[in-house]
Amino acid sequence: MPEREDDHLTPATRLLEKRREMAEVDQALLAQKEEFQMKMESLQQRREELERKECDLKEQLLKFDHFLKENDSKKARALKKADEERDSKKHKDKEIEKLKVEKSKLEKDKSKLQEKLDRFKIYHTYMEKVLEAGEEFGEMRDIIARYDTLTATHEEKDNEILSCNNQLSGLQTQLDTAQSEAVKWESAWTHIKNTAATKTLTLGRIKMAARNLYQLVKRHQRQSAEEEETHEQLAQIQMFLFDLKDIVQELKRSDTFVSSAYVPSSS
Repeated sequence: MPEREDDHLTPATRLLEKRREMAEVDQALLAQKEEFQMKMESLQQRREELERKECDLKEQLLKFDHFLKENDSKKARALKKADEERDSKKHKDKEIEKLKVEKSKLEKDKSKLQEKLDRFKIYHTYMEKVLEAGEEFGEMRDIIARYDTLTATHEEKDNEILSCNNQLSGLQTQLDTAQSEAVKWESAWTHIKNTAATKTLTLGRIKMAARNLYQLVKRHQRQSAEEEETHEQLAQIQMFLFDLKDIVQELKRSDTFVSSAYVPSSS
């Protein structure tokens, strides 16, 4: 039906209508373009805002990470410092205990020195009285010098006595050694005398036995036994034994010869 209506329109009207439609289309396109441009600008703004927020977020994340790292570093430094302070406290506590012990020792030493000072006050008072009573000493240092002189003299005497005692000890040692040597040599001399007596007795027995053998030999030889030295008697006894040995061997040979001569033949 619209086509039929267009059929009744003139070409000019149609052209105007087309132009109007084109204008409406252009206007609609322009409106859409502007709307699209506005949307693009809005999107660009949102993108930029998102990028800015992203940058801010990254920056905040970096700052937070830096904060965490710095916090960890501070925590580590704090822990290290706490450990150092704890160690330092322990060291100081030990030093305090050591100082307390030293203080106690010093107080004891002070107490001892005070007691010694109290004891020495008697001598100080005595020396003051000596100065007041006599005219020999003008000052207390004179008394001390005199005391030092007497002490030195006493020490010299003590040294002399000690030297004499040392010499006496050395002489006593030599005497003990000499007495020990005397006992040793006396024992050795007794042993020598006992040994000599034993050997003399043995020698006497040997001489007696040699004399008896000598007399037997002479009696066998039918000779008179003369008084001779023991070694000569032994020499003659030895010669007799050699002769007797030769005779025995000769007799053995003779017996062997006779036995072989009288053996009967086997035939």
